[in-house]
Amino acid sequence: MILSKDNLKLIATENVVVPNAEIFELPEKVLQFGTGVLLRGLPDYFIDKANREGVFNGRVAVVKSTGANTSEFDQQDSLYTLCVRGIENGQPVSENIISSAISRVIAAEKDWQAILDIAKSEELQIVVSNTTEVGIQYVEESIENNPPSSFPAKLLSVLYERFKAFNGDNSKGLVIVATELIPDNGTKLGEIVLKLAHYNKLEANFIAWLAQANTFCNSLVDRIVPGKPDAETIQALQEELGYEDALLSMTEPYRLWAIEGGKHVADVLSFATVDEGVIIAEDIEIYRELKVRLLNGTHTLSSGIAFLLGIDTVKNAMTHELMTNYIETLMATEIGPAIPYEVDKKQSDVFANAVKDRFSNPSIEHFWTSIAFQYTMKMKIRILPLLLNYYKIFNQVPVHIALGFAAYLAFSRVEREENGLYFGLDNGASYRLNDDSAPYLFEKYNQNPDEFVEQVLTDEHIWGVNLTQLTGFIPEVKNLYLEIINQGAATVLSKFTTAQLKEV
Repeated sequence: MILSKDNLKLIATENVVVPNAEIFELPEKVLQFGTGVLLRGLPDYFIDKANREGVFNGRVAVVKSTGANTSEFDQQDSLYTLCVRGIENGQPVSENIISSAISRVIAAEKDWQAILDIAKSEELQIVVSNTTEVGIQYVEESIENNPPSSFPAKLLSVLYERFKAFNGDNSKGLVIVATELIPDNGTKLGEIVLKLAHYNKLEANFIAWLAQANTFCNSLVDRIVPGKPDAETIQALQEELGYEDALLSMTEPYRLWAIEGGKHVADVLSFATVDEGVIIAEDIEIYRELKVRLLNGTHTLSSGIAFLLGIDTVKNAMTHELMTNYIETLMATEIGPAIPYEVDKKQSDVFANAVKDRFSNPSIEHFWTSIAFQYTMKMKIRILPLLLNYYKIFNQVPVHIALGFAAYLAFSRVEREENGLYFGLDNGASYRLNDDSAPYLFEKYNQNPDEFVEQVLTDEHIWGVNLTQLTGFIPEVKNLYLEIINQGAATVLSKFTTAQLKEV
């Protein structure tokens, strides 16, 4: 049996949350650019939950910007199952939800007019986007194209159509929430749309309406939604559920959608009231800092160590006593106190505990090699501000961060280059470095292996600051690096963690 609207009555509700028939009559209040699993597992999850509780009472029309094939959604009446698996507050979570948030999926290249027709709807209130970081780019093009190629031009076309349909009525403006993973995503999108309006020589009245009637919101999304599981897991889940679902996705329990806005935004996004995972605030920087430092920063500092220990995934690291001790102590004693933003200790502790639950999730396969992608850039963006602020506050070496730097450098010893690809070598096993800095690291390591640490860490072109000003930091990193090379990561971490735990 395939998941569809007609088959809902045949599905046993003890294993899955099934939508009521009334939900299918709700109007389309949201126009969503993007069909990906993150949108389906986070914004659409909140909207679906609110609809089931009778709060938001609106569905999502989805724009598919690339390709014309929408058959997977069409065959299932845009229904899909979210299988929530993981740990929350130390307790296991297992829940299956058939989401009815999406009303239809429209391919822009096949039926652009249908999207423009939605723009003229009285019911439309919200635009949500996740077109990847590349999607929020300025491309000079006419919005008369059918359809325009870039996402900002598509959005401008929709807004211009709405402006004309309602004769510039300010009450018909939209709340536009960008979820792309770049800082100030909504602000940047609004600036590009305005620039495109001038490029297209649109009338002054529209440009005024664009600025005054519409609200572009920055937002931060945080939920691991790996998407469709492997074939073995799919088979087991479909036996449990009693139906086939080509769109089935796994997701962790943790969820956060922090949206920058005031009362008007909160009134329009009424679905926020049904789940504490949606936060609407005038300033969301604290949530970005907590995520980037405690979640992403801990990932980054731990990835080299875990890899050198032979641990493949994050969940497996959390069953390794030395790694668990390192991660917990790192967050508690160095990252939490050094977040470069005013964060209450209780708030950082709560977030850190949630991070440990997420890392321990047995249902999520998160590989350390994936986390080490663009390793150098991540060390600079995620870790360097922590390091500098730690010195500003404590004026001493943060030894856990130093160990993370040492492991990064040990991992980044490029042994060879083949056809433009760069490879490291550890215990006889070759691995690829997916790092834009790999050519630089290859040159430095092969020119003078003995001076590799100093040459990399003293290079201001890489880090943008002079790390020699941080008293004792580079010597400490070099000592730890040499210990890793000569004694192995397990021996170093064992001595290191035991000593540090006695001090804490």
